[in-house]
Order: sequence, then structure tokens, then C-alpha cells
Amino acid sequence: MNIEKINEDDIIERINQQYPDAIVDIAGADCNFEVYIISDSFNDMNTLQRQKSILALFKEEITLGKLHALTIKAKTTKEQAASSGLVQIQF
Repeated sequence: MNIEKINEDDIIERINQQYPDAIVDIAGADCNFEVYIISDSFNDMNTLQRQKSILALFKEEITLGKLHALTIKAKTTKEQAASSGLVQIQF
């Protein structure tokens, strides 16, 4: 039985449909991916809520074996700026 696997573009598109303001970067191959998502839609969510909201988008693909692993790193714009060490200076 040949199962059609999900690809990077499909993952990015699905995330952007749910979170239109999201900046999405993805790494991986075959059916194992790691996604980095920056969206201010995550402002009122903790880490687990963020991950669950993204995984829910791919429930069918995971169940059918089209996607085996999806590692999620989801941050807000403010969290990303703080973790990158960049400081915004206003004049």
C-alpha cells in the first residue's frame, strides 16, 4: 500500500490558513518535519496549547500515516525577538 505523504508546502499552507499572520519555516523530509512558527495569535496560549492547535490541523494525516512526526516550535513576535538577542531601539 502506497501512502501519499504530506509535503512542506501543504504544511505551510495549512498553518497559514489557520494563522494568517504566521511566519513559517520548515525543515525535514519524507514525513518527519520540524516547523518554526512566529505568530501573535499565540499571545494568549501557553506552549502546550500552541502545539495542540498546530497538531490538530494535521490529525487526519497523522492518523493515516501521511505524517509521522511534527516537531513544533511556536513563538510570538515578542518572544522571537527576545530569544534572538535583538533589541529594538526607538529614537
